Amino acid sequence: MALTIQSALGLNPWDVFHQGLAEATGISFGWVVILVGIPVLLLWIPLRQRPGFGTVANLVVVGFAVDGALAVLPEGGTIPARVGYLVGGILLNGLATGLYIGSRFGPGPRDGLMTGVVGRFPRLSIRLVRTSIEVLVLIVGFFLGGTVGIGTIAYALAIGPLAQLFLPLCTVRTGDARPALAH
Repeated sequence: MALTIQSALGLNPWDVFHQGLAEATGISFGWVVILVGIPVLLLWIPLRQRPGFGTVANLVVVGFAVDGALAVLPEGGTIPARVGYLVGGILLNGLATGLYIGSRFGPGPRDGLMTGVVGRFPRLSIRLVRTSIEVLVLIVGFFLGGTVGIGTIAYALAIGPLAQLFLPLCTVRTGDARPALAH
């Protein structure tokens, strides 16, 4: 997350939303990430998505981690460095999504929307659901005044396919035959 922010090429869609709220409220970016996760969890109720230890950990840790990383990570500077930050941030976020959902400890609040929709409507692909959520959040964040750039579009279009690629590769195999996103 911090890599894409410091690339200065556009925030990921959820971060466009988070930034818009941070600017509107004066709350730090990391705290907005944490606080937004709470009402997002309420959207899980009609999806019958259940939180786990990983859900709570993601809710708290990501916000503090991004504030900490932003405090020490230098800005991208040159265009090649900024593009490297952006591409690295997108790829690492795709891998991280596969790792923490695949661990079966529960998805984070935002990814739980994706896994909940796919769990309820299994004919929909992960990439379609994730991309649709990202585009919706991007639109709302844009109207709140969040920063949109080429990196925003790249993230919105790449994260769904990356999540679909990494999730099966990173899923912990158990005696349970259901895939990680059915939990």
